[in-house]
Amino acid sequence: MRLSILDQAPISVNQTPQEALVESMKLAQAGERFGYTRYWIAEHHDLAGLACPAPEVMLGYIGAQTTSIRIGSGAVLLPHYKPYKVAEVYHMLATLFPDRIDIGIGRAPGGSAEATNALSDNFLQQVWKIPELIDTLLHFLHNDFPDDHEFANLKAAPIPPIQPVPWLLGTSKKSAILAAEKGLAYTFGLFMSDNEGEEIVKEYIHNFTPRNEGDKPQVIVTVSAICAATNEKAEDIALSSYVWGKQREKQEGKEGVPSISEAREYLEKEKLHEGFEKMKQKVIIGNPKEVKEKLLELKKTYHADEIMIVTITHSPEDRLTSYELIANEVGLATR
Repeated sequence: MRLSILDQAPISVNQTPQEALVESMKLAQAGERFGYTRYWIAEHHDLAGLACPAPEVMLGYIGAQTTSIRIGSGAVLLPHYKPYKVAEVYHMLATLFPDRIDIGIGRAPGGSAEATNALSDNFLQQVWKIPELIDTLLHFLHNDFPDDHEFANLKAAPIPPIQPVPWLLGTSKKSAILAAEKGLAYTFGLFMSDNEGEEIVKEYIHNFTPRNEGDKPQVIVTVSAICAATNEKAEDIALSSYVWGKQREKQEGKEGVPSISEAREYLEKEKLHEGFEKMKQKVIIGNPKEVKEKLLELKKTYHADEIMIVTITHSPEDRLTSYELIANEVGLATR
């Protein structure tokens, strides 16, 4: 089973943004050692407790301090940007780090309405144009505009020896069908979806149209998971992430991911025990054996080629340990 990492670059209480970003780099390095296939970092704008608005900057930093793990965006929020600039940036990364670069493409705003307005004009119109934006991006990535196109002689330089691999990210049937129509690999964000994911992924596989001869549908399912030596320890660690989510809903989580003791105190104060039990139905939490069993079940249910794991903890050490325990239990090849 192939496993990968999605990093949202969370900032913990008493941690600076710089420290959080350094921990993201360390996570990518650890993922490489543990045998994970790829490391993607997410794009968020002015969201309290998340440190990365510019994946392309972090990928240059991370790529220079790793050697083999695939790295990419999870995702480039394409409606904010011109496809030509995105192609230039990721061609540059693929030139620096050959055969290691992925472009995860998303359509979400990634932040508040104010941040969206500050980033781009007519965001909603650009969302409606996402099929056209994807077509343009793909043409720039592959330098294959028709001869009569206005951009036929325009190159997104530098041209790398091996092209970055585009993936479409989504949580809906609409995104799955779009990925299938464009012949793109598809990543389903189970960790942030309440939809019937199995049917969505089946829709993608059934409707896949190859862009090139030999292309086949590829599926990543992204899930939240926290692993520790015991179930009790894993649930303790998971409290921080759960409480932080509740605090952010109330706009109280601006200081970042709380410690386990702070999370437990908040849970008691706000009487959130029932909500935490419900959260445990969506997030994979447990000891290595149980986590492995649930990951294998997910892979089978979704016909997934790969499972991508997002893990948010207060302690960077707990996060690294979680990924390491999973890698060891699954039997990833260490490097």
